[in-house]
Amino acid sequence: MSRVDPFADVLTANAAYAETFVDDGRPGIAGSGLAVLTCMDSRISPLEVLGLEKGDAKILRNAGARVTDDVLRTLVLAHHLLGVQRVLVLAHTDCGMTKNTDADVHAKVLAQGVDSRSIEFRTIADQRATLVHDVQRIRSWPFLPPTMPVAGGVYDVRTGAIEMVVAADATAEEPPRLP
Repeated sequence: MSRVDPFADVLTANAAYAETFVDDGRPGIAGSGLAVLTCMDSRISPLEVLGLEKGDAKILRNAGARVTDDVLRTLVLAHHLLGVQRVLVLAHTDCGMTKNTDADVHAKVLAQGVDSRSIEFRTIADQRATLVHDVQRIRSWPFLPPTMPVAGGVYDVRTGAIEMVVAADATAEEPPRLP
């Protein structure tokens, strides 16, 4: 019995893409000076949502659009090496990270035979408070300029609109404690 390649569909699609691909010579910098941190939710196409094109922005994605240590590390590189001068943290409505607690996720993973209690999933009890906290965490990060504009918004997956929750005034204070 032969095994089916689990990546055959995407490799076939890539082969077709590569046939007509033309390198446009863009550098690896963020053409608009923007970095966007958003959720891994496949309903979000950040470039399309923001009216941008390939090469305009650095896109960072994770579950819940959370500012983690790795996101901060990446933003330091993006700012100092890749032209990022402003950051938008873009959460979204109907996010799975708002529908579970860390304990819920651990229980679901354990039901599949894996003990994940050593992982902090950073689920979201209050999306707005979390967004304020995460934006402030970027603003207060000592390896980024305190004057760099950082804002936070919520993308509505039903309407396509963004509601800004945290304006881009750049003040570096300690992030508030989450509930």
